Amino acid sequence: MKIKLDINNKAHRQRIKYVLGDYLMSNLAWFTYNCVRWKLGTVIGHEYLISYLKSNMVVAGQIFFPLLMMVVYAFSGYYNNVCRKSRVQELLTTAASSAINTLLIFFMALINDVIGVRGSDYEMILILWGLIFGFVYAMRAIITNIASREIKSRRWTFPAIVIGSGSAAVNFVNKLNSKRRSSGYDIRGYVNIPGENPVKGNPLPCYELDELKEVCELEGIWELIVVPTRDDTRQTMNALNKLFGLGLPIMISPERFNMIQSQVRISDIYGEPLVNISRSSMSDSSKNLKRAIDVIVSIAALIVLLPLFAIVACIIKATSPGPIFYLQERIGLHNKPFNIIKFRSMIQNAEATGKPQLSSDDDPRITPFGRFMRKYRIDELPQFWNVLKGEMSIVGPRPERKFYIDQILQRVPSYALLHQVRPGITSMGMVKFGYAKNVDEMVERVKYDLMYLDNMSLLNDLKILIYTIKIVFTGRGM
Repeated sequence: MKIKLDINNKAHRQRIKYVLGDYLMSNLAWFTYNCVRWKLGTVIGHEYLISYLKSNMVVAGQIFFPLLMMVVYAFSGYYNNVCRKSRVQELLTTAASSAINTLLIFFMALINDVIGVRGSDYEMILILWGLIFGFVYAMRAIITNIASREIKSRRWTFPAIVIGSGSAAVNFVNKLNSKRRSSGYDIRGYVNIPGENPVKGNPLPCYELDELKEVCELEGIWELIVVPTRDDTRQTMNALNKLFGLGLPIMISPERFNMIQSQVRISDIYGEPLVNISRSSMSDSSKNLKRAIDVIVSIAALIVLLPLFAIVACIIKATSPGPIFYLQERIGLHNKPFNIIKFRSMIQNAEATGKPQLSSDDDPRITPFGRFMRKYRIDELPQFWNVLKGEMSIVGPRPERKFYIDQILQRVPSYALLHQVRPGITSMGMVKFGYAKNVDEMVERVKYDLMYLDNMSLLNDLKILIYTIKIVFTGRGM
């Protein structure tokens, strides 16, 4: 554990460097821009630069605008992953966030500058963008370059374990270790995939999948690298399903990524590309914005819907014995179980036999008012609480019970990939297919959820929400 603590501390210090560097450079960029504004005569009433810089408006801006820039940097996702950055991605992210900050500042404070000449206005906007981008990117590049040298010289490494113990896995590790410049990985051992023949005489230890959680904790494992020798999709996906529960980045060799029926992201790891299947194709900035929208909408929904919740609760209590809410264990992000919350739409102890049962349109266990709630999806509304807690998202693949997941995985191994994102209150599968009455229909619905995973975006989330609202108001929930 000491190893992982050391690496986490390094990552934490690296993030602090980026945050402090951005804040310092944003202040310097804004200060320099104010000096340029005065020099070019775009401000009036201040004969001397010092008097202008001491004015209340400039001082307030020097405090507020760098903080505003930091918010944009945070939402851009730049601070999400700070250890091994792609130089190209760093350049593009900095340029885009600088442009957003420039436009925000222009429309908040500079649009009334007295030049009044459109060409000069564009010139001032370009100058502001150039200063923000130039100062911020210079500091980021310095910090990233120092970290890159630390990694390439093997002074900063990341403990990893290879999932696979056959010839392909051993050859992959030998290739990593033979490079003159380190890729950053410190391979601590191999894990057997059922059906493979482990290479004998390997100096590194070889573990079983059931031991992996304990090994990761003891060795402080940072990443998992999947390198199967056999082209056995089912065995590989079964192994992946167990890996998601560890909450670690899962990489796979490019030669094997065609097993995975999903768009994936190739990570820049200093010359040895791997495919990251533990992250969705959505950008870090979109993920941050999606989570922020989830939180804001959930808070608003829970407040606005409170009177409706009270009415529904009273009707449930008056029309059938039992609790108002129904809790059921589902499997969510990184294969972690959580309790989904619904308004109870069935009789109490609907699964008294202990065996999970799917419902149908004419299921006698559904109460009369429960049938009404399910038709208009009212029973799902308490799940905004799950969203607020971070267990779910408003839009995402619907979570299932482990009992059914095990059956789906036998028929659609790629279902395991859905656990890389938060499940949702609504999903493409729900709007395109609806409730599933049996495992066959669940398998059919999974195709839509995998399609969503391949095309995740805020725009698609909005489309799904619009379809969901249409379904709610037309009563096509069942």
